[in-house]
Amino acid sequence: MPGDGTVLLEGVRLVFRNFTGKEGQYNREGDRNFGVIIPDQATAEQMLADGWNIKYLKPREDDEEGEETPWLSVKVGYGKGRPPSIYQVTQGGKKRTPMTEETVHELDWAEITNVDLIVRPYHYDVSGREGISAYVQSMYVTIEEDPLRAKYEAMDEEQ
Repeated sequence: MPGDGTVLLEGVRLVFRNFTGKEGQYNREGDRNFGVIIPDQATAEQMLADGWNIKYLKPREDDEEGEETPWLSVKVGYGKGRPPSIYQVTQGGKKRTPMTEETVHELDWAEITNVDLIVRPYHYDVSGREGISAYVQSMYVTIEEDPLRAKYEAMDEEQ
């Protein structure tokens, strides 16, 4: 983990995707976020010791080992401060497209094959509650590309 408090997570899986910021049982309208599965217990324990709000998913009934899975809620903040750098990677890793506040919602339904990201901490102290909120600093999301989209995408570039 770098000395600036950020955490690099490579080859991770996303859960609870809400890049649209849709209101729900656990979400206010406009709050964009997702969960990231922490890849190993050692990383989860170190992040927990550093003050990150690591949560645990209960094991599924069909999971024989029955271990809880560590995960972290990550916010996607475009409002104040520095916006996140989010890229969609396609065509066998040969094409990188920046995602903006207007296009990042596409990740809610994308067939994701890999995610590499850096989360940055935001230390808060609100009404006596202290902690660290995780925000995307940069993220590269590799998606399973639709073969028809790939075939016809070149048409847009030729115009």
